[in-house]
Amino acid sequence: MIINTGMRTDIPAFYSKWLLNRIKEGYVYVRNPYYRHQVTKYSLNPNVVDCLAFCTKNPHPLLSHLNELNKYKQFWFVTITPYGKDIEPNVPDKKQVINDFKKLSEYLGKKSVAIRYDPIFINEKFDVNMHIKCFSKLLSELKGYTEDCTISFIDMYEKVKRNAPDLRPPTEKEQIELAKSFSEIGKQNNITVHACCEKEFLKDYGLDITGCMSQEIIEKAIGKKLDTPKNNSKRIKCNCLMGNDIGAYNTCMHLCKYCYANTNYELVKDNIKNHDPNSPFLIGNIEKEDIITEAKQQSWLNNQMSFFD
Repeated sequence: MIINTGMRTDIPAFYSKWLLNRIKEGYVYVRNPYYRHQVTKYSLNPNVVDCLAFCTKNPHPLLSHLNELNKYKQFWFVTITPYGKDIEPNVPDKKQVINDFKKLSEYLGKKSVAIRYDPIFINEKFDVNMHIKCFSKLLSELKGYTEDCTISFIDMYEKVKRNAPDLRPPTEKEQIELAKSFSEIGKQNNITVHACCEKEFLKDYGLDITGCMSQEIIEKAIGKKLDTPKNNSKRIKCNCLMGNDIGAYNTCMHLCKYCYANTNYELVKDNIKNHDPNSPFLIGNIEKEDIITEAKQQSWLNNQMSFFD
């Protein structure tokens, strides 16, 4: 199975000490985000965790602890965008993030790390031409350090509309122009450009729409074949092996204006006050009403000889 750390918050950036403690303890408790007292206990035993997946804007806090993660096969998404502090207030300098990406690649191998350039939006500063310029610069900088990059266009959830009324998604015409240019830039740098949960017509303009964390990509990252259960994806029309996420919503301090995982800053601040690096929960601790259920976990590894061996 896959343990995912990055769909609800950025654990490497803000909760690396907690994660390392959980790995030492060998388990983690995760609250159901919609039914608070329904708690799932996940084993972090590498015998059942086939891949530990990360999605982060700042891998730096974990770089000096990578040896403590050696017992896991890993896949890292590192989100690198051209936006400034007005959009991403607490994201580190992009030069640092790019340098850290290279260090991850050198340690884990280029098949185990991938770029995320998302979300793509249009505003006064970032039009189609600016995105093409920034994307070209980014991929040329990371040529040879990865084989995959995922893009997606901004989704205007109600909370995003409230927090970022000056942003808009690209029109269909703009999406086509971006797809054509991005796919060509990818080819020039030997990087496959994937479109995450976007319309199928984009494949006609050179983008790979088979998934950003597809079985093929995870198998390539861990060097093993997987026998996965059907319908593992958590999202409709998604071919990805999203795994089971151990994060929590309303806990990410990057405070990006486009964030779908945070409702508002005050709630994030309140949650962070209840973070204990020694707790089995990311936020808070055991409550008397909690009903804890152990997850049914098993390895998906196919140990037959394959082209990976």
